[in-house]
Amino acid sequence: MRFISNVIEKLQRHPKRIVFPEGEEIRILQAARQFAALRLGAPIVLGDPARINDIAAGANISLNHIRIINPAQSEDLDSFARRFYSLRREKGMRPAEARDAMLQANFYGAMMLAMHQADGLVSGASHITGSVLRPLFQIIKLAPQIQTASSCMIMEVEDSSIGEGGVLFMADCGVIPDPDVEELADIAISTARLARHLLGVRPRVALLSFSTRGSASHPSVGKVQAATAQARRKAEQLRLEADFEGEMQVDAALVPEIAERKMKDSPVAGRANVLIFPDLNSGNIASKMVRLVGRANAYGQILQGLNRPAADVSRGSNAHDIMGVAAIVAVQATDYQKLYPGADAQLPGE
Repeated sequence: MRFISNVIEKLQRHPKRIVFPEGEEIRILQAARQFAALRLGAPIVLGDPARINDIAAGANISLNHIRIINPAQSEDLDSFARRFYSLRREKGMRPAEARDAMLQANFYGAMMLAMHQADGLVSGASHITGSVLRPLFQIIKLAPQIQTASSCMIMEVEDSSIGEGGVLFMADCGVIPDPDVEELADIAISTARLARHLLGVRPRVALLSFSTRGSASHPSVGKVQAATAQARRKAEQLRLEADFEGEMQVDAALVPEIAERKMKDSPVAGRANVLIFPDLNSGNIASKMVRLVGRANAYGQILQGLNRPAADVSRGSNAHDIMGVAAIVAVQATDYQKLYPGADAQLPGE
């Protein structure tokens, strides 16, 4: 579809290095092959070279222009372990524990990202979310002036009347189980920033609920109302050009005819290109429903608020999904400081 084609075209002009910690996963090798074949940059896969070569040979995957690193045999292992120890010693970590952590691919990949040996990281095809996020939070940490990390799914649907020419940004679908008012407002701001960065249009952000403009009364409705007001204030302070509306039901957010009945004169209703969910239950369920029932191309989870670009893909992702996520992460890396001013101003521990 056009969205990911535009991402690919931009990246071909500014190729980047993406590290894939799960190098012994066949879908990762297929995605890395696509990434290299499209001239998007240099894919780096982590794992045992003999095992990777066997898997690739069995699936007829060329490993040309794909770099393979075995953390256990890497010349950087000791320096990475020392760096990690310096980051975690105040938490009680011992040097031997830091070295053991660096033998794990997700920790090693996160340190490669921190040390500028890779421009972005994509993992999650065979690991649960916690195994992907923990190394990133411990090594990469949050970007300056960011209090909330979250995630975003980018959906491409066939119906071009939905969202922005068929593209929808949906958050948070993978990180915060039950965001409070402040966190929900931060999620709305981060996702609006990402949408503007990737689409180049004014984000129209719908903060979703089972209620539209007070049609129901419940503490969760009040949370969304308060978060909407907070997001508007934050956007004004940040000079972020975006529209925020909430609380509203999803049909009022996406369908102009229903929006006309429920929310007249709203710049968002019926035209939303960003959907913010009140909790992780609703966000995760909705994103998987859109992908499976709507047969959408799904790209995510794109992690938001970190000091360097990364993504946690679903274990249900196929190789094309993973390649698309890698392309999005790499495009972010071309001008990441536009998203998060001051990001990566210094290396961890300095």
